[in-house]
Amino acid sequence: QVQLVESGGGLVQPGQSLKLSCAASGFIFSRFTMVWYRQTPGKERELVANIISTNGPTNYADYAKNRFTISRDDAKNLLTLQIDSLKPEDPAVYYCNSKGRLPKDYGKDYWGQGTLVTVSS
Repeated sequence: QVQLVESGGGLVQPGQSLKLSCAASGFIFSRFTMVWYRQTPGKERELVANIISTNGPTNYADYAKNRFTISRDDAKNLLTLQIDSLKPEDPAVYYCNSKGRLPKDYGKDYWGQGTLVTVSS
């Protein structure tokens, strides 16, 4: 059974940092591109960043390039997202997503339940 379980969300003050985690199980983690998305009420889900493999290439949305850091540990089946200097525009539900990268995994697309990040002074 595939599971992606996010954690680490919560209420923080502007300027503080937060580290989100996503624990994966039920599939071969290293074969999947891992992605963080976020969504606020009334808006479409948007890409934050993705990473191909441990120490592999990463890709960030323009707004995420300076304050967000995506990383993964394929030995632990763990994906993380470090968010620094949180801003009022960062509150959202942050979702972990995995996408099959190899031909045998094409079309496989798994989602976590999301973790809520709130920014308030």
